[in-house]
Amino acid sequence: MAEHNELGKNGEELALLHLKSLNYEILATNYKAGRDELDIVARDGQMLVVVEVKTRGSAFFGEPETFVSRQKQRTIIRAANHFIERKNFFGETRFDIVSVLVTPKGNQLNHIKDAFYPLV
Repeated sequence: MAEHNELGKNGEELALLHLKSLNYEILATNYKAGRDELDIVARDGQMLVVVEVKTRGSAFFGEPETFVSRQKQRTIIRAANHFIERKNFFGETRFDIVSVLVTPKGNQLNHIKDAFYPLV
C-alpha cells in the first residue's frame, strides 16, 4: 500500500477513536455510492453525521481541512443522499470534517462540526 494511503488509513482510525470517545454511533465506514465514498457515517444522538477525514503529514501547504473543496463537498453530499435514501433515514444531517496532522512530534486532530452545508 502506498505511503499516502497508509497515512489516510491512520487518520481515519484516529478519527474513529475520537468519534467513539464522544459516544457517536458509527453506522458505516468507507461507504460507497457508485464512484463516491463517505469516510464515516455516524449518529450523534438523533443527528446523522457525515464525516470527511482529511489527513496530512504536514501543514506546509495548509491545514488538512482546507483541501475539502466545493467539488469534494458536492460528491460527499451526493453520496450522503444515497445513504439517506438507501437507509430510509428521516431526520437532520450534519456534515463534519475531522482534520488530522500526523507528524513526528505527535498527532493533532481538529473536529469541525457543521463544516459545510448542502446547497439548495
